Amino acid sequence: MAVLSALSVNGDRLMGWIDRLAKIGRLANGDICRLAFTAEDVQARYLVQQWMMEAGMTVRTDAGGNIIGTYAGLREAPALATGSHIDTVPSGGAYDGVLGVLAGIEVVRTLHENHLRLQHPLEVIVFTDEESSMVGARSMAGVVPRSPTELKLREGLAIESSLETLGGNWDTIGTAQRTHDHIAAFVELHVEQGAVLEHVGKAVGVVQGIVGMRRSKITILGQANHAGTTPMDLRQDALVAAAQVVLAVREIALGMPGSPVATVGSLTVLPNAANIVPGTVDLTVDMRDLSQACIDTMQERLERELRAIATATDTQISSEPLLNVAPSPATPQVQAAITQVCQHLGLSHYEMPSRAGHDAMEMGYITDMGMIFVPSQSGLSHSGHEYTAPKQCIQGANVLLHTIFRLDEIYS
Repeated sequence: MAVLSALSVNGDRLMGWIDRLAKIGRLANGDICRLAFTAEDVQARYLVQQWMMEAGMTVRTDAGGNIIGTYAGLREAPALATGSHIDTVPSGGAYDGVLGVLAGIEVVRTLHENHLRLQHPLEVIVFTDEESSMVGARSMAGVVPRSPTELKLREGLAIESSLETLGGNWDTIGTAQRTHDHIAAFVELHVEQGAVLEHVGKAVGVVQGIVGMRRSKITILGQANHAGTTPMDLRQDALVAAAQVVLAVREIALGMPGSPVATVGSLTVLPNAANIVPGTVDLTVDMRDLSQACIDTMQERLERELRAIATATDTQISSEPLLNVAPSPATPQVQAAITQVCQHLGLSHYEMPSRAGHDAMEMGYITDMGMIFVPSQSGLSHSGHEYTAPKQCIQGANVLLHTIFRLDEIYS
């Protein structure tokens, strides 16, 4: 145990891997474009598999295109797993997803170099297409749509040929499904992609869970009319009604216990002319929280407000659901393990939700799950300017290493 307590990752090697992977898909402006299923993605996946094998893992690709590196344990048991993704958005950065994958490989490399084995097998997973369809994590969770057309891929892509590019197989994608019998617990290290840790001055975020999301499209029908000749008291102004909806959404979130968020992020106004009273407005409402009950309550309050606003403004208001994703709470004993490791390593920590989706969200539906956050400078993400200092990346990797040790004891 004394050996394990003193063990730490090779920080220089980890940062060297991050820098090397960042060169694949780097654009002239410094952003990284490594979209899933592209030649850049394939090249990066090949490199990561080489690093896995050098770390002593056996490597396979499942039907969902997920790369799974396995470091054998001392006994047959469900695996402990970690990992993330290496694909990016069109203008991404060097840390989003990548840190979780490469830190996982570095954890295994550290064990291998010190001739150490856990009781459980340890898996490092590279999930397919996290930034778009999440087909990798969804296939592992067993929630891939039956019809390939229901997956939201980039325009011009077909999932069948796309998966084949990575060594996956849509026809047998059901074989990628895992359960608690296969994976005892999953822990994902990720950059925060926000500014909370930086704001509170903490080194590590202990994630309480990944918020649920409910998104809807609101359509407001008024009457387009002449802006000069229509008296104020005779107007059916759809934009005035929309303004009231925007304020109502804000007040609903502020009035709830905890810290839910709600956003009107898109408005389309018609006819959208300076001299016409707006006749139609389409807008979106996005609500998120760790509690499904809170999301349900916000939705109920929104529907009441929409009816009241429609009556007050003499408009018709309808709502259409666009997205409904259940919260994925972190497992208490995994959260506790991460907290204990932070205390052991002398690192300040802060309990917080993840308000963005991650592969861990899908894994949390099938097994015990936890997440470790490290700070993102100025909260920047999905940008070539995203940055997490080497010290912080290495601290996160060491928290991951020792969390794996603790979980190996807890699940024995």
